[in-house]
Amino acid sequence: VLTIDPASLSRPGPSGMAGIRNIVAVSSCKGGVGKSTTSVNLAYSLRKAGKSVGIFDADLFGPSLPTMVPPDDDVVKFVNSRQIAPLEAHGVKLMSFGYVNDGAAIMRGPMVGQLLEQMLGLVQWGELDYLVVDMPPGTGDIPLTLCQKLSIDAAVVVTTPQELSYVDVERGIEMFGTVDVPCIAVVENMAYYDEGEATPAAVATPEVRLDWDLIRSSVLSVLQRNGETSQEDLAGRLADVLRDEYDWAAEEAQGEAAAKNAASATTGSTSRRRVSLFGPGHRDRLLSQYGIDLAFSLPLLPDMAGSGDSGVPFVLGHPNEEAAGTFRALAEAVHEEVTALKFAAVGKGAGLRFDRTAGLMVVLEGDTRLGTIHPAELRRACRCAACVEELTGKAILDPAEVSEDVAPLGGVERYGNYAWSITWDDGHRSLYPHKAVLGMVMKEK
Repeated sequence: VLTIDPASLSRPGPSGMAGIRNIVAVSSCKGGVGKSTTSVNLAYSLRKAGKSVGIFDADLFGPSLPTMVPPDDDVVKFVNSRQIAPLEAHGVKLMSFGYVNDGAAIMRGPMVGQLLEQMLGLVQWGELDYLVVDMPPGTGDIPLTLCQKLSIDAAVVVTTPQELSYVDVERGIEMFGTVDVPCIAVVENMAYYDEGEATPAAVATPEVRLDWDLIRSSVLSVLQRNGETSQEDLAGRLADVLRDEYDWAAEEAQGEAAAKNAASATTGSTSRRRVSLFGPGHRDRLLSQYGIDLAFSLPLLPDMAGSGDSGVPFVLGHPNEEAAGTFRALAEAVHEEVTALKFAAVGKGAGLRFDRTAGLMVVLEGDTRLGTIHPAELRRACRCAACVEELTGKAILDPAEVSEDVAPLGGVERYGNYAWSITWDDGHRSLYPHKAVLGMVMKEK
């Protein structure tokens, strides 16, 4: 098990963040896709896993945190003459511009940057395992400033499965790549719903049916045998007949109801249909183009939206729901990836360079030379949208159109911790997941 040693880490940035061991950005390139919902539930899933966690709502124009998580005490308190303590709810530290300003944030770009820097330096977070940053939408000055000022360790990109949204996913990944922040996971929100989930099958109740012919015959038999029996004894015998008949009928009815319920449950579980509202999603393309194999799908659930409005995070209010399990899996994956990036240095020892003398791409692992790839072969293996049909996977690029003499125009640039960026001298730019490059070398061997 990999653990984080606080003493071995030193975080640059505002003094109030010196005790934060890991910062994870949750980002999207457009609003309304569930970024804040993901941020909040990721944070509380990490908290339930035993981590000390904070949430920083960096969206100054549209802060969501005050609505989604009202603090236990909304009084802002100073910890010293220059810094304030974050607010808190359900064991997670919180800060948002919405907590300190009730009105709309009406300001131009330079003012936004200055205010954001003030907020970053104003809050004394103390010791935290994770700070989850709910990023403002887009790829402009504010997200870039946050990446540079906070020394973000990793990013999670939130989207929806529509084809149009994939463009925004690419922009988000490319933004983080330019500032060397590894994008470790993608969350596809509103990816599906399960037909029939909201209307469960009716539960059969026991229906007791008495056999009145049998009762009449039993009563007649008692009367015929009565003789000199008192009326009290006669009434008792008749009551016994009725009770025995009712007990037998009730037992039979309960057995029939149980059988019906079992059949209904079996039928319901097999007939439930999962409907992808906005298409199949981008999991395969993210893996082939960027090497991101952690993609999580969240359903369209009324309870999810209701939790955001009620002030109780979904994972706390509905811990047994399947979607809550998805958030827990996301939190576990984030922790494992961030820990691996810091301590196992995943991808850091990997290398790809162009040997101009030999005319070959050299693949390295640390100081070990794993193999070589001809530049033309690597160029033909590009999986970008211009080279491969995105929906069908059919090749667009004709291999014969790639010159055998093609070569990188400049050097090979690392793209975060998971891929390589190459601008070729034919004018094309390619991204290659390191796993794909290693696969080509292994195939040659």
